[in-house]
Amino acid sequence: MKVRFIAEFSWRPAGDKRNYVIVYRPDRGLDGRGLYTVKRECGADAIAAGKAVAVAEEPVVDAPPAAPAESE
Repeated sequence: MKVRFIAEFSWRPAGDKRNYVIVYRPDRGLDGRGLYTVKRECGADAIAAGKAVAVAEEPVVDAPPAAPAESE
């Protein structure tokens, strides 16, 4: 899921036994302007908290069909 963070957001994966927090900042990310690809759970939590907005996924373009094999 792609989201753009508009405010700093700290996220801890639910049920994870390790003790860590992931911090997302609006001045970092893929484009330097808060764009991140995150797990759906993280994205949903950030959007619900008002710290991020969803970004539309770009459609996947299928590869062109393979050229037919030449007969020998």
